[in-house]
Amino acid sequence: VQLVESGGGSVQAGGSLRPSCVASDYTVITYCMGWFRQAPGKEREGVAVINRRGTTNYADSVKGRFTISKVNAEKTRYLQMSSLKPEDTAMYYCAALELDGSWCPVLPQYFNTWGQGTQVTV
Repeated sequence: VQLVESGGGSVQAGGSLRPSCVASDYTVITYCMGWFRQAPGKEREGVAVINRRGTTNYADSVKGRFTISKVNAEKTRYLQMSSLKPEDTAMYYCAALELDGSWCPVLPQYFNTWGQGTQVTV
């Protein structure tokens, strides 16, 4: 499967963005999928994940501000980002983890398929 992100950009602090991630095929319906980010000079970190059942999990730094979502039977995952802060500036990556079951960690080391990323600048 291939992943393509879009919807990043530049926004003032307090603003909103809604990046999206489109997969190349419908097998991702059963995957754990997530958003991760990497700022210059920093390690890649988890932002939000959503499992096959729609259960979500977030990094503490974005709880209450970001929402990951999907539309059932679609290949697209969204990340609604609100109340953006300068520290949210990073390259944002979509990733997929193929597995059976509902386990879906907000940890980049477990994900095996990655998109090219979309830049978010606040």
